Amino acid sequence: MHPSPTPRPPAAAPSFGASLKRWRQQRRMTQIDLAVQAEVSVRHLSFVETGRSAPSREMVLRLSECLQVPLRERNQWLLAAGFAPMYRERALADDELAAARQAVQRLLTAHEPFPAMALDRHWNIVAANGAVPVILGQPGRPLPERANIIRGCYHPAGLVSRLVNVRRMRAAHVQRLRQQIEASGDPGLSALLKELLSYPEPAEDPSVTPLTSEHEGVAVPFQIRCDEGVLSFLTATTIFGSAFDITLSELSMEIFLPADPFTAEIVPRLVRGASA
Repeated sequence: MHPSPTPRPPAAAPSFGASLKRWRQQRRMTQIDLAVQAEVSVRHLSFVETGRSAPSREMVLRLSECLQVPLRERNQWLLAAGFAPMYRERALADDELAAARQAVQRLLTAHEPFPAMALDRHWNIVAANGAVPVILGQPGRPLPERANIIRGCYHPAGLVSRLVNVRRMRAAHVQRLRQQIEASGDPGLSALLKELLSYPEPAEDPSVTPLTSEHEGVAVPFQIRCDEGVLSFLTATTIFGSAFDITLSELSMEIFLPADPFTAEIVPRLVRGASA
């Protein structure tokens, strides 16, 4: 019997200076750019990055604001600099988020009979209105709890066979994920993008003409096939402004808007029929 390998110690968290440098480079800013924006000397900023100077709590927060660092990462910055975390993270079901939760649900419900959903930072559905399972659910199967919209759309066992302009939609989602990774540095989003790119290249139905003439160059429509025909939507994203809770800062509302008269007419009928 071979001896068990010695477990490796957990990797040490990066220092504040190392994290600052990584985020500054990710934002494509020079030390001079950041120093001017943060109103500090280039020399002091350089000393902070190399660990020769310790930043004050105010400096940590000022630099994180200049670099638009997400709240989750700002807590890590504060810890690395020797300060207590500032931003709380609570589940959306927490009593202290009741007002925000109700506001989200009111917004989603007000958008009926068209689909609207709230997504967490990894594209999992955390709340939805009654139209979402009708339009995006699989026939004969309820929408899974906390379903992932990327996985649900493009996994071979998901909606991919019902999506009409699937290649253009997939390309748009790949681009959006890359933009989110660039902005947040979130490893969970990187894993989701890697998973998406691992799926087989989807084939589009040549018998259906994608909606292009009216919306080409403006937005990629979400087109999904149903028994009545092809439903076409444009989507819009809403986020909380000035959120000081990590959960709320990472929450987004995805709103589906009818992109043609057929969709505007058929969707209310489908939703009414499902609730009858």
